[in-house]
Amino acid sequence: MPFRAPTTDFRFILDHVVGFADVAATDRYADATPETVDAILEELGKLMEGVVAPLNRGGDVQGAVLENGVVRSSPGFAEAFHALGDGGWLGLSASPEHGGMGLPQTMTVMFNDMMAASCMSLGLNPLLTQGQIEALEHHASDEIKAMYIPKLVTGEWTGTMNLTEPQAGSDVGALKSKAEPNGDGSYAISGQKIYITWGDHDFGGNVCHLVLARLPDAVAGVKGISLFMVPKFLPNADGSLGEANSLKVVSLEHKMGIHGSPTCVMQYDGAKGWLVGAPHKGMAAMFTMMNNARLNVGVQGVGVAEAAYQHALAYAKDRQQMGPIIQHADVRRMLLTMKAETFASRAIAMACGTAIDMATATGEPEWNARAALLTPIAKAFGSEAGMRVAEHGVQIFGGMGFIEETGAAQYSRDVRITAIYEGTNGIQAMDLVGRKMMDGGEAAFRLLDEIEAVAEAARGSLPDLAAPVWEASESLREAVEWLVSQSNMAERFAGSVPFLMAFARVLGAHYHLKAAMAEGGEGARSKLARFYIGRLLPEHAAFLEHARAGADDLYAFTLEDFAA
Repeated sequence: MPFRAPTTDFRFILDHVVGFADVAATDRYADATPETVDAILEELGKLMEGVVAPLNRGGDVQGAVLENGVVRSSPGFAEAFHALGDGGWLGLSASPEHGGMGLPQTMTVMFNDMMAASCMSLGLNPLLTQGQIEALEHHASDEIKAMYIPKLVTGEWTGTMNLTEPQAGSDVGALKSKAEPNGDGSYAISGQKIYITWGDHDFGGNVCHLVLARLPDAVAGVKGISLFMVPKFLPNADGSLGEANSLKVVSLEHKMGIHGSPTCVMQYDGAKGWLVGAPHKGMAAMFTMMNNARLNVGVQGVGVAEAAYQHALAYAKDRQQMGPIIQHADVRRMLLTMKAETFASRAIAMACGTAIDMATATGEPEWNARAALLTPIAKAFGSEAGMRVAEHGVQIFGGMGFIEETGAAQYSRDVRITAIYEGTNGIQAMDLVGRKMMDGGEAAFRLLDEIEAVAEAARGSLPDLAAPVWEASESLREAVEWLVSQSNMAERFAGSVPFLMAFARVLGAHYHLKAAMAEGGEGARSKLARFYIGRLLPEHAAFLEHARAGADDLYAFTLEDFAA
């Protein structure tokens, strides 16, 4: 079925849920007027619906292949990518100094949402390029910025990040790739990296790899890691492509989904590279790119959820089983769950984008803390919602959902990776209860204060919605207080995933309540808010019970017990 860009939903969330007007009111983002935002959403919607979305099924059936050392992309991918570059869409939030539009990060969140909904496999390429642009803007020398960022913005060149090695996944500090000084300011990079998304393609231009490696005097662990720009082709002084660098694609992974996205094993054999940031400070630089990717991986989950919902809704209207199946209670339950989860996860992601924009525009530490708090929630909940919604889509299709030709299964296969890469959802949850609570819970408490203030304001007009949101927020506040009192991190980590899910449930209810308030308590959004708050929000209580259960029962099991 044709994809319909959810531009109305974006506009509503901007205006009534996440406070985007505050972003547009800053000097930094004064150009992000309602007229500009509407024009961008309209043009992006046309591009996604007409150019990108038609490639999704073909990219799954005829994925990327490696032929004689050359990666061949799925039919139509190169043309669609060039359309994105020619339209300036890859540099929505990049600095105007290097050819970007300089618009808020929230605009890029909406772009990535639509890209994932239209064709997640292709959308991974601009997502990584965006993250590389941001990392270079913050950490690279002026020479590297001037050489690389303008061409990344136009799509002439594309970006990747190279962290993982066979023995170093989540434990990045175990990486062994080496960087030897060449004596001319460049370095010879040697090593193998795995799981490199869009590590090569046949779009033309250059592929620019950000690679983590160790200098000869590096200490062990993450404190001895440096970051290097290692291009596929060595650029000449004028920016034209010179000779090929000493790197190659060894193989492509055979994946469960996202077949159109080439996931490469990369080999570097003394490849020439240039330091990005200070020596031995590579993780700080790479985390700029990783945090960008973490938010937008959550956004990928939201986008796939949107597409899976639209697909299932169309089928439920047409499929006849004792009448159209949309009339049956359980099908309606699943469709409403899909729609409610998509709205909640989208609002969380856009709220995170707004917090990033306010932090950038104002420099206020409270906004930085808000963005940091929301990032792991947006990533984990967005990807979890994407998986659940896609699974519901398969179920609504029934037996035909298990048949590949209907396309329902592709959404479930494609979105599954989002819970794994850029830090598994378990790692996101550990980050939330660990690093993000090192302030004693202050950022969380400020957010809970806002949630309760909105609920109080709604008590008079929408008491049936306001009361349960306020009560859930108080329960979450008590859980945060318990959490920050635990000095044994194992106690926190044991319940970190259910704690994150509880936090997301409450946030989702908050944003649904704001939607109902904006609508005056009547209409489709208010009905959806009643469904979410009445049926899904109560899950937070069970999540919090699990979160406070501690770690004793987990570690009571011996290795022999697991095998029994």
